[in-house]
Amino acid sequence: MEKLAILDCGGQYTKVIDRRIRELGVKSEIFPINVKSEDIKDYQAVILSGGPNNIGESQRLNFDEKIFEMGIPVLGICYGMQLMSDHFGGIIDSNIKKEYGQCEVWIDNSMPIFDGLEEIQMVLMSHGDNVRNTPNGFKIIAKSGDAISGIGNEDKKMYGFQFHPEVDLTENGMKMLDNFIRKVAEYKEVYALEDRIQASIKMIQDKVGNNKIISLFSGGVDSAVTTALLVKALPVENIYAIHIDSGFMRKNESDIVCENLKNLGLKHLIRENAKNEFFNTIVETENGPIGPLVNETDPERKRRIIGEVFIQIANKVIDRLGLDKETTFIAQGTLRPDLIESGNPEISGFAHKIKTHHNDVEIVRQARKKGLIVETNSDWHKDEVRKVARKLGLDEKIASRQPFPGPGLAIRLICHDKSSEVEITSQEVETLAGILNNTDQKGFILPIKSVGVQGDARSYRNLCLLEGNKAEFNWKDITSKAKEITDKINTINRVGYILNKNNIEGNINCYDMRITDENVELLRELDYIVTTKLEDAKLSQTFAVLIPIGITKKYSVAIRTFVTNDFMTGRPGEIGREVSKIKIEEIVKEIEEKFGDKIEFVIYDVTSKPPATTEWQ
Repeated sequence: MEKLAILDCGGQYTKVIDRRIRELGVKSEIFPINVKSEDIKDYQAVILSGGPNNIGESQRLNFDEKIFEMGIPVLGICYGMQLMSDHFGGIIDSNIKKEYGQCEVWIDNSMPIFDGLEEIQMVLMSHGDNVRNTPNGFKIIAKSGDAISGIGNEDKKMYGFQFHPEVDLTENGMKMLDNFIRKVAEYKEVYALEDRIQASIKMIQDKVGNNKIISLFSGGVDSAVTTALLVKALPVENIYAIHIDSGFMRKNESDIVCENLKNLGLKHLIRENAKNEFFNTIVETENGPIGPLVNETDPERKRRIIGEVFIQIANKVIDRLGLDKETTFIAQGTLRPDLIESGNPEISGFAHKIKTHHNDVEIVRQARKKGLIVETNSDWHKDEVRKVARKLGLDEKIASRQPFPGPGLAIRLICHDKSSEVEITSQEVETLAGILNNTDQKGFILPIKSVGVQGDARSYRNLCLLEGNKAEFNWKDITSKAKEITDKINTINRVGYILNKNNIEGNINCYDMRITDENVELLRELDYIVTTKLEDAKLSQTFAVLIPIGITKKYSVAIRTFVTNDFMTGRPGEIGREVSKIKIEEIVKEIEEKFGDKIEFVIYDVTSKPPATTEWQ
């Protein structure tokens, strides 16, 4: 059978490449970048993935350079292009052009890899280094301004893209990959994917046997699909579905979730109210105790505590039910992106941790090593899970339900410690002023940090706010300025636009904030306003974020909207396109009427992923 080898350099999108190649009808397998060339001699082409490292001696990944002498087509993506360029005599430079997010590039559409495409293409960039000069034997086949964005050697059938063709934000990326497969590598066969539902059912039956299993049911499509697959695979009396109410659920969420559980044909349904445990538990870690959650500001520590407490509570339920912890399995709706972003070493030996997901904390990894964790979706992305949900006959309200992370509202409360603030430099302020010169916007850099992904690595950087003419603004101008800000000021990874105020006078203050009953309830109500007003919008995700900033008030709220298929990349919902301007104005009005005594700014997050992540923490 024709096969393609993907060499993993630790990129966030390596598994996405694998998925795209399979969708295009070619069998693909992922290997570590240091695989020996003789181990992939039966493969007809190679793709080198992106990655978080650079080509400098201290970070350069070692690999078998005989791969380039095998006489087979090779496509290098991002870091993979840089490895290829370096091998053939090119020079990599970190001082040319940093690009994060969607960009416009020129392509040479006379090249077979770009066959059938227009000269100007929208692509996704996420890099800090560039190829400075063309490697020996190669020509430039794509450019972003003056920067090299693609190289090609038709004789060797080797190509490199600085951008990522595998993600949604590269609008014709699938066509480029198809051209590489069919026109450059000349694959002829069509590889049909096995029935993933039947394969998943067999996996459950082989792994669990006649043992008991606890299904952690959050109510989202991921855990619903996992639970529905368990019902098809196992005797229903062996399945215990548990909904754990952490105290961080959305308004009325737990009631809705438990109602959905009843429709899955389960015999054992358990609703566990565990707010006190989540708020107040101290967790022992390899580096000493952390917590309780009400004292924490660091997002990684918050996520670690929440993930550990979930499993602790599941184990308490197992004890209460009289089940054997050594033989009772725990099922989670874990997705492939969860494991990639968590830096799980079993998924990639070189990927950097972006943020720890609650379903991949240390206590889960230890249980996974014992073989007691069942994850039916761990090779899938969100849109694939939705397709499986529909095939399983789940209600469309579940199949199309927007994601809600396990940590819930806890990671949408941007806790802050003023004593840890780093002063904004005059150079940052001057650079921002230069970017906004000749516009009607003012900009403010604040030491409020959120999590991002830049160049396949985690960033934890400052927030920039833009002020213009309230809701009367040009979407293209604002988002292009947001991209320029995150490209040029590397201490910023997220930009918000202020919707409810202009001509701001006075200092914007940042305040200490920890998790309390008061601010959780405030965020719950704000989130309800935002999500109900935008429930009919064509969005993949919508939510509110509470931020401790203001002039005379101590809170502001950010509206986060997101458009994506795979949640590895995406963009904010465009006001006037996916999001109604009238609805946004209604949200601003309702928030100011109901919470004007507490909320200073209503902000619209205008940042793509990358450089930001979907969630702020």
